[in-house]
Amino acid sequence: MGASSNCPHCDGTGWKQIARAGVVAVERCECRQESRQQALLENARIPDRFRQAGFDNFSLPDKRDDPIGNDKLARAMVTAKSYVREYPSPPKLGIMFQGSTGAGKTHLACAVLHELAEQGFECLFFDYQALLERIRQSYDVSSGSGGQREYRQALEAEVVLLDDLGSHRPSDWVEDTVTSIINHRYNAGKALIVTTNLPDPELGDQTVHKDPVSSHYRVRDTLVDRIGSRARSRVYEMCHIVKMDTHDYRLQKKR
Repeated sequence: MGASSNCPHCDGTGWKQIARAGVVAVERCECRQESRQQALLENARIPDRFRQAGFDNFSLPDKRDDPIGNDKLARAMVTAKSYVREYPSPPKLGIMFQGSTGAGKTHLACAVLHELAEQGFECLFFDYQALLERIRQSYDVSSGSGGQREYRQALEAEVVLLDDLGSHRPSDWVEDTVTSIINHRYNAGKALIVTTNLPDPELGDQTVHKDPVSSHYRVRDTLVDRIGSRARSRVYEMCHIVKMDTHDYRLQKKR
């Protein structure tokens, strides 16, 4: 990455003069690292809504009003911070934020991505449904090679965030495609960050809910239903699972 042309220390050369024990030498200027960090952040394609998402501005529910929710989300943030601190050698290659809508899963996931990009790692954000649609369209010759390029990026980027895993309609093609991405990353030792609001009975989630108005029972799809048992098994093998089953705090902020 290039140096800053406006840098007062190196005048845009990327090298600054230093004096040690009366000897003048040169060393890399800090602006080169800052330039690289900025480029990595821009290339990460974090959505505008989460461009500033960090640990410092992750909102916890009031401890007096919701002590359980406060504790759960505080522990989730501590786990996310630990993953960043231990990277590139965390206990597991990836981390998955699983839980209810509006709990802050994508915020925390993007905070992790942001921190890793600032540390100099290549990171990419993918909306799961949009990624699959782009890959599917790439089979149409007239659509160009964009989908094929994104598929390769999803396979090869050092750190990939799959946001809203399982949001696409299930099919054999979807199951095969997501399994190939996850398996490739697992075998290549590449990090995977995942968010999903789909329940999993093995994590203690309830999949059958009774509507309080109609008294009808509703059965929710599970993660296995949406991505298949092979992909689900691999995700759980490579990712530390962070449960975030709390209230939708986005709605509470609007009240």
